Amino acid sequence: MKKITYKIVGIFSLITLLSACNKDFLDLKPLDQEVTTSFYKTEDQAIQALVAVYDVLGYQETPGVSWAPFIVISDILSDDSYAGGADANDGQDENELNNFNIPPTSKIVHAIWLKNYTGIYRANLLIEKIEGVDASADFKKRLIAESKFLRAYFYFEQVAYFENIPLLTRTLAGPSEYNQPQATPEQVYNQIALDLTEAMADLPASVPSAEAGRVTKWAAQALLARVYLFYNGVYNKDLMAGSAVINKGVLVNYLDELIATSGHDLLADYAQNFKLAGENGKESVFEISYGDTPPWWDWGYVRGGEGNLSAQMLGPRVSGSQKWNRGWSFGTVSQKLVNDISSDPRYVHTVLTQEELDGSLSIGYQHTGYFSKKYSSDAEHWGSSGQFELNRTCNHRVIRFSDVLLMAAELGSGNAQQYLDRVRARVGLGSIPATPENIYKERRLELSLEGIRYFDVLRKGIAFANSTLSHSGIRGPNYVGDQQLFDVTFNATTKGFLPIPQSEMDLSAGTFIQNQGY
Repeated sequence: MKKITYKIVGIFSLITLLSACNKDFLDLKPLDQEVTTSFYKTEDQAIQALVAVYDVLGYQETPGVSWAPFIVISDILSDDSYAGGADANDGQDENELNNFNIPPTSKIVHAIWLKNYTGIYRANLLIEKIEGVDASADFKKRLIAESKFLRAYFYFEQVAYFENIPLLTRTLAGPSEYNQPQATPEQVYNQIALDLTEAMADLPASVPSAEAGRVTKWAAQALLARVYLFYNGVYNKDLMAGSAVINKGVLVNYLDELIATSGHDLLADYAQNFKLAGENGKESVFEISYGDTPPWWDWGYVRGGEGNLSAQMLGPRVSGSQKWNRGWSFGTVSQKLVNDISSDPRYVHTVLTQEELDGSLSIGYQHTGYFSKKYSSDAEHWGSSGQFELNRTCNHRVIRFSDVLLMAAELGSGNAQQYLDRVRARVGLGSIPATPENIYKERRLELSLEGIRYFDVLRKGIAFANSTLSHSGIRGPNYVGDQQLFDVTFNATTKGFLPIPQSEMDLSAGTFIQNQGY
């Protein structure tokens, strides 16, 4: 994280779910003087451990496995983007997701799985060790609350992608516990609801600028609403946080409070959300920080740096440009999205067209002539030093205030019309009735290419997902390649979930059941 200046020392010899790391690594003696038996004693050590949990938020690749930036992968799964890349071989793994022809051996799928359980492990470990820290009760409560928020975040990403996953709320004692069973989705979602509900009670309402990036109670309330909308849409159930029912009424109260009292608001200029000036600004309710400190060079351990790989992957493949340079043209934007948004004022801040590019553009795989402008290889976000591609500095805006306004409207707030009008007025649009259809459409226009669309589609039901994510014959003026490269058929038998990685199936020794359709 850019603004938290504590350094993470090499204290973790991670034993992730089902012995995910290889035996040689686990058998190595600690290479640092600080190990878990002598750690977790002071406030400074506890903060270092907390930063280690936050650090996983920024993981976009798993060494030796694959690169899997959340924004890139989720948008490729949606109807907003294609796989892209330099050529068919370069984008092969991504295209398996784009075409819903995903093997359980997918490297991308495995990278997602390992990332989230790494974060869950670190959160569990800190929660267990915090009582041994010489610190005040308030200090401990806040760190526990942050750890629970982060655990909930990792679990939500994992269960939304995989549906049938193990639920671990403590670290595993050893090899005898590695074969953990899959929990029901209901158990996982209810644990997420409990973690977020408990977290919001002890999280601060604001953080000083020196701690920008640490979560607040408002982030917990907003994330709980996002979780509910997906869970309720897919499973038609309310959440349970322990014995407390989390339903639309509860969430409307949370969001109305957030909107009225948090100090968050819309930025006057929509485009500022994706500029350096807008980072951790008043519209950002939850944001993941990236940067070029320390400058990073190591292609063999990309996660050791702080650069945003989504921006690198989504940027146009141009050279000699003064505005956008040396991107990899993954996630090329679809004509389908362009058709939906081209008449909207937000289009020019969302989609980058090839006509806007200076320099020399290389035509890649599934070239459409459109790229993301929200997360891109634009000059403002070039790193000041280090390997050029590994030091993109743009933050990931996970939950923006406009999303909060639209979630509150969708959940049935009495202020729904006002909230919808605020989102539209910011970009110069007039009022339209706050119907469910109009609110949902506004999400498409406001939040496209931010990694949200795929899950918004799935929560509307399999029939809707099938008709929305399957498309053929749609082609823009700058498309290059046969039409079949751009036609997509959704695999409805999977219900939109990814396969359990085959390596995890094998390690489970028959404990896991593979997801439907794989």
